[in-house]
This record gives sequence, structure tokens and C-alpha cells, in this order.
Amino acid sequence: MSVYDYSAVSIRGENVPLSRYEGNVLLIVNTASECGFTPQYKGLQELYEKYREQGLEVLGFPCNQFGGQEPGGEEQIASFCETNYGVTFPMFAKVDVNGDHAHPLFQYLKKEAPGVLGTQAIKWNFTKFLVDRKGEVVRRYASTDTPESLEADIRAALDA
Repeated sequence: MSVYDYSAVSIRGENVPLSRYEGNVLLIVNTASECGFTPQYKGLQELYEKYREQGLEVLGFPCNQFGGQEPGGEEQIASFCETNYGVTFPMFAKVDVNGDHAHPLFQYLKKEAPGVLGTQAIKWNFTKFLVDRKGEVVRRYASTDTPESLEADIRAALDA
């Protein structure tokens, strides 16, 4: 199994097989518009612009499971991201990342890269997963890890 075996619905309602991103380095992030970490959209966009030509794709997955911090619908989320942070990286429809209805992609990511002390649950918005060009999960990052702090790992994955 790899992330390429999954699909997700884009924020515009299109079914997207993640195999579309095969051969790229992926940074998969669960996002929210009303979170203290929401300004990380700016850093994620900067990484995307800086490394996209080298094969980086940032994939944003809005989630409302943490403090109800993503209450809007897809159109509202897309507009917020574009207007406030200039987001041009792919965004997807709102998903659950924990619990019985967690999106299968996030079930896979959590299994492949458990958190502290082996916990699988995602603790908060803006948890990030770095995936190599083969579709294998390299590392999980906490909400507090800024996009800028991931740059060396992203460069290493792009150069591998």
C-alpha cells in the first residue's frame, strides 16, 4: 500500500485519485480556517511555490474535529484560503481524520507514522505528513512544527 492507492474529493467536488501525484513528494496537512495555527497556510503556500517545480505537492484537508474550527462549507473554505493566504496548492473537501469515519487516507497515514508514544490519533489541526516520491510516509509533524521547520526534510526528500 501507498498513498497512491487512495482517492479524495477535491474542494471543488472532483474525485481525485492520489496516483495523480505519483512521483512527487507530498506534504499532507489537516487544516482549519479558525485555528491559532491557521497562519501556517502562508508558510505552506511559500513551500509550495518554492519547491513545486522540483516536485513538491502540498495537499490540504480541512477538518472540523478540533474545536469546531472549520465550520464552513467547501466554497467558503476555498474562498477563505485564496483570499487570506493566496493558497494555490490542492485543497480537498472536509474530512474526519480521527474516529470511525476517518478518511481512509488518514487511517493509513496514522498507521504508517504514529505520533508520540505510538499513538495514532491526530491531536490537532495542521498535523503534517511528509510522503516520498514512492508514496511512502517519511515522517509525521506536530501542529507546532512550522512549515519553515520542515524545509530541510522536504529538500532531502526531493533530492532522494
